[in-house]
Amino acid sequence: MAVDQVEVSPKTAKPVADVQHTPMMQQYLRIKADHADKLVFYRMGDFYELFYGDAELAAKLLDITLTTRGASGGVPIRMAGVPYHSMEQYLAKLVKLGQSVAICEQIGDPNTSKGPVERKVVRVVTPGTLTDTALLDEKRDNVLLAIHAIKGLVGLAWLSLSSGAFRLKEVPAEQLVSELERIRPAEILLPDGLQLPVISQMGLTGKALAAWHFDTETAQRLLKQQFGTHDLTGFGCDGLLPALGAAGALVDYARQTQGSALPHLTALAVERGNEYLVLDAATRRNLELTETIRNESAPTLMSVLDQCASAMGSRLLRHWLHHPLRQHDQIITRQQAVIELMEQDAAGDVFEVLNRMADIERITARIALRTARPRDLSGLRDALLRLPELNPILQGLHAELWQPLQAALVVPPACMSLLASALQAEPAVVLREGGVIADGYSAELDELRAIQTNCGEFLLALEARERERTGIATLKVEFNRVHGFYIEVSRAQADNVPDDYRRRQTLKNAERFITPELKTFEDKALSAQDRALALEKSLYEALLDQLQTHLQSLQQLAAAVAQLDVLACLAERASTLNWVAPQFTTETVLEIDQGRHPVVESQIDHFIANDTRLASTRKLLLITGPNMGGKSTYMRQNALIVLLAHVGSLVPASRALIGPVDRIFTRIGASDDLAGGRSTFMVEMTETANILHHATEHSLVLMDEVGRGTSTFDGLALAYAIARHLLEKNGSYTLFATHYFELTRLSQAFPMAANVHLDAVEHKDRIVFLHAVQDGPASQSYGIQVAQLAGVPTPVIRSAKRHLAELEQMGAGGAFQGDLFASAPVYEEVNVSSPVVEALAGLDPDALTPRQALDALYHLKTLLNA
Repeated sequence: MAVDQVEVSPKTAKPVADVQHTPMMQQYLRIKADHADKLVFYRMGDFYELFYGDAELAAKLLDITLTTRGASGGVPIRMAGVPYHSMEQYLAKLVKLGQSVAICEQIGDPNTSKGPVERKVVRVVTPGTLTDTALLDEKRDNVLLAIHAIKGLVGLAWLSLSSGAFRLKEVPAEQLVSELERIRPAEILLPDGLQLPVISQMGLTGKALAAWHFDTETAQRLLKQQFGTHDLTGFGCDGLLPALGAAGALVDYARQTQGSALPHLTALAVERGNEYLVLDAATRRNLELTETIRNESAPTLMSVLDQCASAMGSRLLRHWLHHPLRQHDQIITRQQAVIELMEQDAAGDVFEVLNRMADIERITARIALRTARPRDLSGLRDALLRLPELNPILQGLHAELWQPLQAALVVPPACMSLLASALQAEPAVVLREGGVIADGYSAELDELRAIQTNCGEFLLALEARERERTGIATLKVEFNRVHGFYIEVSRAQADNVPDDYRRRQTLKNAERFITPELKTFEDKALSAQDRALALEKSLYEALLDQLQTHLQSLQQLAAAVAQLDVLACLAERASTLNWVAPQFTTETVLEIDQGRHPVVESQIDHFIANDTRLASTRKLLLITGPNMGGKSTYMRQNALIVLLAHVGSLVPASRALIGPVDRIFTRIGASDDLAGGRSTFMVEMTETANILHHATEHSLVLMDEVGRGTSTFDGLALAYAIARHLLEKNGSYTLFATHYFELTRLSQAFPMAANVHLDAVEHKDRIVFLHAVQDGPASQSYGIQVAQLAGVPTPVIRSAKRHLAELEQMGAGGAFQGDLFASAPVYEEVNVSSPVVEALAGLDPDALTPRQALDALYHLKTLLNA
């Protein structure tokens, strides 16, 4: 179908046949056809315009005016627009809403164009490919993720375009949710036909690409081309076919959206399963590492920790919190650096240098993509100028980590020299305004600027010279907009001018002339500004070209600055908050003295610290006590202390001894998944099942009120069986909080289980929570008293107390609830003896196979009928 025979429906923005369009709309439709799934920002003068269906959608999303201007093909053109100078704020809003935008610029010369000025899409802005400062959260990485699955194995490849960090990993399908929660991508690429409902359920943005984009052979060729290598063996990704397929699609998509190569993408890293402490999706949410359960940024562990002086440091700190290390030697290397900074009281000095420093990492990426603005480059220059101030601070540090860090913090001299010589001290915000390239960098540019600034002086000097040369005292050199520059003499003196004077205009009483020198100056002066701007743009583009050779050293420098910032942050927090260095051991042990919850402690005046003792002979703590007594806080603080220790941080305790830990699991809180058809109890059991299937003897497990979502007997039975399984099968470090007091007898049957409780006291119908962990089970739950504190009406509280007294009386009389876990079997209490009972007593249900259980049932029935 020819472009001049289509129109765009206002609703669908799809071609409709047999309509003749104007040349400009033909151009627009050609561009829109290549970007049908995006909003097209079509540059017209000082505005980006949107047409037809794009205009209607943009007007609704951006709350801008929808109008109609003219017609094309007999159909009114629906139109909306945004000013070019404020485009970024509109882009930011659209991207947050999950929209992609194609930016279409004028690339032709309006003065020479016949018909519409030539335009093309220069870049595509999508949620996962943002690099503009105004569109990004400075303290969070913006990640583009691709997913490819082959025979149940899921390959992941993710990239931060704004930093150049590129990683691969392969996981079983059941671990995908956990990985998505960890990576939290802004945009996900999928092969067409791969259905992953979890993406929409988690509120993430997915985009389907044709399946051939994920072809592994094509991907390997593309990656080798990208990295300039003969093969990919050096990156350790041989055999990771699903992940390589995802990586190929990812790189190709990123290239297409940026409209350029990706020179800052020079390597990829493969993540292995044993590299980091494993945190599943529920654990990340429940521990509120970087977002609260309500998706707020504070109060969280990140909000308490983040004192970083730079945005680079804040992003790396977030990454460390979600990627705690497993290997003790790597952890101790970080820890020693933090301790040395703290002992030298050097964190403040580091912050003073890094404070308000430009974001070297993201500026480097924008240089690579050729989108860096003048203030980006001046910010980079100023940052490089400040970095040598770190040398005296680092010279006094000797921990193992400092040597490679100091080597990476060396400022590249050629890059520094280039930026210092090329840029004005305070360049203009945008290149089109001029005033970016420094004086003295280009002789031609200096001359053009001199013409603009010294025009008056030149004319006065020329006038003086010409008066002396001609002897005409009344000679004047002047300018007007119609005739340009000229030399004016009276009619009486006109015959006395030199031969090189050429008549320009005759007036009644005067003659106006031009000389070769004045003509040359006029040509320069009248075009100097335009020529200066064009030359400055050319010099700036050449500057970006020269900076490409320094990308790798700038990336290494940015990574070192971020790491130094995080180490200084952890040192400052440890010193200010009175944290201590944890110790690590190969023994199975978790001992914490006077542990505290770092976030809760920051919110209250007096936090009650508590001890924790777990070992190979004491693997499960049954925690009882009232609601609001602090059970959940106590459990979470132990998990956070373990996590902080594995980050390399010091921890909120007076002492911590930690053995090998591979994973942290949490089953805390009540939530449902109505969209997924799962009740609160179903979610609880699903998370519990995940723990029982995957927890090992080195895992830390937090279980809070398991079984409360069903009937009392069902819940109690499930809680008992789950606790027993964790003891007998998983052998994990387990903190098990419960209101089922019957479970406290578990310690009698299993020596590895121990009871602790958090107590409270009553005083005149008031309850005071002590928040101190003590040995033994709690005496009561104080549920009614907590309800009273919550504001439940007094008549309801009184009624509840009366009913509780009745229930307790019934229980004391034996008519209410029997003990599910009494040590003596019921048949012995009633002194019953029969072949059926004897046969039943000899069975061990846990040891029977399904077939053996069925045979035993038939045998019992035979005995009963005998």
